[in-house]
Amino acid sequence: MAHHDHPSWLEEERRRLGDGIRAQRMRQNLTQEALAYRAGISRDTVQRVERASNNPRLTDLLRIARALETPLADLLGE
Repeated sequence: MAHHDHPSWLEEERRRLGDGIRAQRMRQNLTQEALAYRAGISRDTVQRVERASNNPRLTDLLRIARALETPLADLLGE
């Protein structure tokens, strides 16, 4: 398997994480820009994570979780 190819389960998990972040952000009535500001990251990063269009850095995910005052594990849903 090439390094840039990802198994389907990995794509599904990234989508679930992005959906969880988006849902929590919307429950808190935050825009992507407001979440990005709180987390100290760019709005583009929030957008990419929510759309599951990249492999987010753990530090960015931890910043997002802290900004949402939600454990990272809870954002995965299950």
